[in-house]
Amino acid sequence: MDFSLSDDQVLLRDTARAIFAKECPPALVREHIDDPTVADGLWQQLKDFAALGDAPCSDLCLFVDETGYVAAPGVFFPTAAMFAPLLAALDHELLPSVLAGEATGTVAAAGADGHFTLNAEPVKTFVAEADRVNWIAVVDAGPSVRVLPASDVKTRRTRMVDFSRRHFEVDASDSKVAAISLDAAAWDAVVARTTAALASEMVGTSRRLLEMAIAYAKERYQFDVPIGSFQAIQHRLAECSLAVERATAAAQYASMTLDADDSERFRAVHVAKAAAGTAAMRAAKDAIQVHGGIGYTWEHDLHLYMRRAIASEHWLGTTSWHHDRLAELLFT
Repeated sequence: MDFSLSDDQVLLRDTARAIFAKECPPALVREHIDDPTVADGLWQQLKDFAALGDAPCSDLCLFVDETGYVAAPGVFFPTAAMFAPLLAALDHELLPSVLAGEATGTVAAAGADGHFTLNAEPVKTFVAEADRVNWIAVVDAGPSVRVLPASDVKTRRTRMVDFSRRHFEVDASDSKVAAISLDAAAWDAVVARTTAALASEMVGTSRRLLEMAIAYAKERYQFDVPIGSFQAIQHRLAECSLAVERATAAAQYASMTLDADDSERFRAVHVAKAAAGTAAMRAAKDAIQVHGGIGYTWEHDLHLYMRRAIASEHWLGTTSWHHDRLAELLFT
C-alpha cells in the first residue's frame, strides 16, 4: 500500500509552509501575548482553508501540522478542527458560512475535570479563543448542542503556560436558545477528529523543537568543537527524533482510519494523542537541555514552542489519560 502524499496533498503542505513562513514569524507569536488582535491578520490568510473542517481528516491534519510548527495563534484550529466538524454532524445551517471563512466558532464541552466527555455542568472549561470567535457550540449531556452567539455567554480567561492559544471558562446557563439533539456516536466521531487534529498539530510543534535543538547543537561550540559532536548530545537528539517519527506515523494513521471509518479508528486516535504527547514532552525537555542557559531566557524563541507543546499535552487528554482509554478499549 502506498502511503505517500498525493500531488494535491504536497501542494497543500507546501502552500501552508509558505503562508506560515511569511505570515507567522516568532515576532507575531510574541506580539500576540499582549495583543491577541494581531492574529486577525493571520486569520485573513487562513480563512480560505476553513473548508478543511469538512474535508478528509488526513488533509486537515496535514495542514494543522504546519500550524503547530509555528505555534500559530488565533481562531483557525477551534473553527476548522472543532466547530466545523460539530456543525457538520448537526447538519447546521451555519456550516456553509464557516467553511467559507465568513464565520468563526469554538466548542465548549469540557466540565470541571477538563475532559471532553459529556456532562451537564453549567460552566465549561478550556474553551479555545472564546472571546475571539463569532459562535460558541455548547455541548451538554444527552448529547445536546446549543449554538450561541459568543456575545451571549459569560467568559473568564484561564491563565495558562501557553500564550499562543487562549482558553476560557464559559457560562451559558442564562441562554434561552433551544438545544439540538445529537447522536452519541456522531459526538464521539467529532471528538476523535478533533483529537487527531491536535495530535498532528503537536507533531508539528515537536518537529520545530527538535529542529531548533539540532541547529543549535551545530552552531554552539565548546572545547573548539560543536556540541553536536558529543555522543551524549547525539544520543539525546537521536532518541528525540525517533519519538517524533513515531508520533508522526501514529497521527497519520489515525487520520487515515477516521477517513476510512475503520473499526480501529478510536484506538488509533488514542495512540496518536499519546504518542504526540510523549514526543512533545521529550522534544521540549531535550531542546531546553541542548540549548543550556540560553534556552531558559525570555529573549530566545524556544519557550514559545515549548509552551505550546506543554499546554497541548494537557488539552483533550494527557498521554496517561489516553493510555487508560486505550486500555479500556483493549481489555473490556
